[in-house]
Amino acid sequence: MVNKIQNIYGDCSMLNRKTFARSAYHRMCWGVWMMMGLCTAQINVQAQAPPKWELRGAWIATVGNIDWPSKPGLPADQQKAEYIRILDTLQRLGINAVFVQIRPAADAFYPSDQEPWSYWLSGEQGKPPYPLYDPLQFMITEAHRRGMEFHAWLNPYRAVFNIHTSRVAANHITRRAPQWFLTYGDKMYFNPGLPEVWNYLTAIIADVVRRYDVDGIHFDDYFYPYRIPGKEFPDQLTYARYGRGMNLDDWRRHNVDTIIEMIHDTIQAIKPWVKFGVSPFGVWRNQSRDPEGSLTYAGQTDYDDLYADVLKWLRKGWIDYVVPQLYWEFGFHAADYGVLLDWWAHHTYGRALYIGMALYRVGGKGAWRDPDELPHQLYASRSYPQVQGQVYFSATVFNRNPLGFNDSLCNHFYRYPALVPPMPWKDSLAPASPQLLMITPADRGVTLWWENTDTTKALSGYVIYRFSADDAKPDFHDPRHIVAIVPIVSSTQATHLLHHFTDTTAKSDINYAYAVTALDRLHNESVPSALLTVWPRSKFEYRLLENMYPLKSISFEYHAPVLDHLPADMEIDTSYLFSPDREIPFSRRLWWRISRPWQKLKHLFR
Repeated sequence: MVNKIQNIYGDCSMLNRKTFARSAYHRMCWGVWMMMGLCTAQINVQAQAPPKWELRGAWIATVGNIDWPSKPGLPADQQKAEYIRILDTLQRLGINAVFVQIRPAADAFYPSDQEPWSYWLSGEQGKPPYPLYDPLQFMITEAHRRGMEFHAWLNPYRAVFNIHTSRVAANHITRRAPQWFLTYGDKMYFNPGLPEVWNYLTAIIADVVRRYDVDGIHFDDYFYPYRIPGKEFPDQLTYARYGRGMNLDDWRRHNVDTIIEMIHDTIQAIKPWVKFGVSPFGVWRNQSRDPEGSLTYAGQTDYDDLYADVLKWLRKGWIDYVVPQLYWEFGFHAADYGVLLDWWAHHTYGRALYIGMALYRVGGKGAWRDPDELPHQLYASRSYPQVQGQVYFSATVFNRNPLGFNDSLCNHFYRYPALVPPMPWKDSLAPASPQLLMITPADRGVTLWWENTDTTKALSGYVIYRFSADDAKPDFHDPRHIVAIVPIVSSTQATHLLHHFTDTTAKSDINYAYAVTALDRLHNESVPSALLTVWPRSKFEYRLLENMYPLKSISFEYHAPVLDHLPADMEIDTSYLFSPDREIPFSRRLWWRISRPWQKLKHLFR
């Protein structure tokens, strides 16, 4: 016991009891204050405002029916119902982007003249779904209806998933052009060294971008296949013909570089707002092979084995975002999550970085039995300003709420909505600010009415902000003030002049101030509209000359300070100081009534 005290407080043999007690007391107080400081710091970190800009994504894998559909050959209505359930679950969790696999193995989840319907959709390659519908169009529409980005995920080189069990349709490209393909292990791949393959794959991407309203084109980690011990990828004849003096490894990387650049240029030429991104294996290169590599000991890497020079693509600007698959835990010797997170954060070259999260491992072996492992990884990713979001593999794992992770998202990490971060290198011009016209009472809450004033670019939605009416400096950077992100689903809806949204969460006894902003396709946000103040419902005076819809005339009270923000052509009518149904109490007669006649609103309903 004496030795322990000496270790903590030093040598006390020369101190009398009073001095010793005083010294011990001060040191104890210092320790208590330090502990309180640490606790306070931790509370402050957790109390920080959540990010307003963050991509929150999920992969929806179709190969092997991992996520959707649950099995091949389901009726179309059941396929649709399953997909809607997946999206509804993701929406409740706060997910704002989905990465859906639409081309697993040179087949298609959409009608195509170039490739057959997927086996994993209809149960037979080349057979359409029944009743016939376009799954890709349906999936895009449903994602956009929920305010989610839709990234079309395609596998560029895999052609036959299993040469022993896969039944290939008569019109499959492996039958039409067998000279383009190489067999490695139990799979068949496009030969990445053939110019004909480059052109074919680029045409596939061009077809999807041209025909569908996708937000992004997405590749995963499958470029050259992962090495099989003792087997070499059989492209030696192609190398002998097209090697052009490069060594084999450089030539293979050149082949992948070429297709990445071609696809980037094709997307830019067709729809420059469509994003192009890649989700590579989590280790670009080990530091033992390259000083620029990470302090890892991976058996295979992007650069040396898959021939995917992701850093070059980022430096050249050929891809808009990267989602490295960091599927390991903190402290894993060969590939530590913290080491790789830091490495990727310092190798973005000005492009967007999202982190691929191993949701599927939660509840598994070792560190993944710890319910705090994935939350700690999410915390760590947010500590880097270069990291702009997370993507989880895969969507249906959320159905089982592994170790309560869903609850962590709903109650903490994704409790408040977030906007997908913009990409200023593609477009940095914000749309024009909408004009908030009026706020009317609803059966539950209040309804906001605003006018679209932007005629120069396509909008993707609006953001509704709500503040206390007494808030002198409303903070539009704090997502806790976002009531809703209202998506625009169709192009015709985007051209509408008048829009509305009902805030059903508004309480009848609280004074609020509302504002609206507009978002374009790349999530550039407009300047907020002027704030309009709404008072408790007991103070509403709401008058309709005829029916509510179609709108003929609206008469509605605002507090006097709002007058400075009204449109110049709005009339202030002080003759109606009394409700048609009852007399306004004397204490409320100083309130203004604002009337906007039907003649000035009718153009909005054309």
